[in-house]
Amino acid sequence: MIIRNCAGGLVFYEDKILLIRNDKHEWSFPKGLVPQGGSVKAAAVSRIAAETGVAANVVAPAGKTSYEFYSVTRMKPVHNNISWFVMKAESDEVTPNPEQGIMECLFVPIEESLDLITYSQDKSLLMMAYQKYKETN
Repeated sequence: MIIRNCAGGLVFYEDKILLIRNDKHEWSFPKGLVPQGGSVKAAAVSRIAAETGVAANVVAPAGKTSYEFYSVTRMKPVHNNISWFVMKAESDEVTPNPEQGIMECLFVPIEESLDLITYSQDKSLLMMAYQKYKETN
């Protein structure tokens, strides 16, 4: 099994959350690998910028999640450990990066995002992160 450390962000702009749609048509939050020896927080910030073109600042930690899947290309199971951060965007302008596997990205009102988000684990994470975000504003 391949074990990977990842970092991502729940990026808010006003009362909207940044969602990405990947090439599998799944709606979630931007995340990616933490470079070996790299900062988890810096990895989250740079990954969001690379995937969506959004400049965001970390407000607070949002918790951790993990999931497993079978990689057909590697012919092995993969376990992702993800450290999440509550983040605030400087604007709501987005630029999806198809080279990063991002087919679409947009800021969506919280209520609407719950209908779009693919995985229930991400919906729970969003509600906890939104509470933290409101407490800091």
